[in-house]
Amino acid sequence: MFDEIRPEDLQLRRESGETWQILDVREPWETAIASLPETLKIPMSELPARMREIDRSLPIAVLCHSGIRSAAVAAYLAGSEFRQVANVSGGIDAWSLGVDASIPRY
Repeated sequence: MFDEIRPEDLQLRRESGETWQILDVREPWETAIASLPETLKIPMSELPARMREIDRSLPIAVLCHSGIRSAAVAAYLAGSEFRQVANVSGGIDAWSLGVDASIPRY
């Protein structure tokens, strides 16, 4: 099972000192348009081969464009025994609208 987290809530938790690993599962062309600093970028299709890159000791927030791909990845990670996984509701698009308007929308 995984949690849902709004971009605004994730940002507040990070600002309060919580350390979250943000996993961006969008394609490289998408992250070239809009991305957050300090994210681990692993396209959804490459995830099974690159699982060892994810730090299992940190809570993981999974991000995509709108929250659909990231929900599938969050379910996959939760089923792979990652201890704290959250889907970023609304994805990078919601992040742009609610947290940082300087991030381009596409």
